[in-house]
Amino acid sequence: MKQYKVVVYREGMLGSLLLGGSKVDPVKFSEFLNKNAAEGWRVVTMEKDIRRMLLLWKREAYLVVMEKDI
Repeated sequence: MKQYKVVVYREGMLGSLLLGGSKVDPVKFSEFLNKNAAEGWRVVTMEKDIRRMLLLWKREAYLVVMEKDI
């Protein structure tokens, strides 16, 4: 049997507000993935998304679908 979880991973709003846009930090994203892997989660799929914030700013986000055996 499998358990699934869906996470929207994105950076904080501060970078978007100061720089007009924000991209995901690859080091922090790797830490997020490694932390979940240590808990038994495996990435099934992920999709990149650009999300609008307060109508003017954009920030990069990833929709990550993970699974683990239970």
